[in-house]
Amino acid sequence: MMKKKYYNNRLTMSKGSMNMKIIKVINDEDKKKITRAILEALPEWFGIVEAREEYILDSVGKDFFCAIEKDKVVGFLYLKQTGKDTVELAVMGVLKEYHRKGIGRALFEYAKESIKERGYSFIQVKTVKMGMYEDYDRTNRFYISLGFKEFEVLNSLWDENNPCQIYVMAI
Repeated sequence: MMKKKYYNNRLTMSKGSMNMKIIKVINDEDKKKITRAILEALPEWFGIVEAREEYILDSVGKDFFCAIEKDKVVGFLYLKQTGKDTVELAVMGVLKEYHRKGIGRALFEYAKESIKERGYSFIQVKTVKMGMYEDYDRTNRFYISLGFKEFEVLNSLWDENNPCQIYVMAI
């Protein structure tokens, strides 16, 4: 269990029998532990060890938010600045047994408020192009449901089997 002194509480929500809170994580070691625990539990999306380790290390120093239900971290996301006016939803993960319960949306809405407060104009997110893999098709539909719009596909950013779909949203 993580020490509460490292967190700033901002949102608590109840949905049915679920009592969840979204917090901003400040401590970099906690960010790495949370990222590792969630991403290792999601091999369908984060099965490439080198990429997963990069995400874990990259969490340090980023705006980082996590969802907690009954003292268990069930999801997280972190942001990184990509331009003067733009931030990227760099990584997001929610434990599979908590999918379709509003946790990802709650994390995003909380992060979006933080983005607005900091004065950014746009947010972007990258994922594998629709039509490549069923798991990523669900991810694409999730981002579209949040209000993201297709920006462009980069066929060579990752590799030919994983064309990168970039979505954007005006804040």
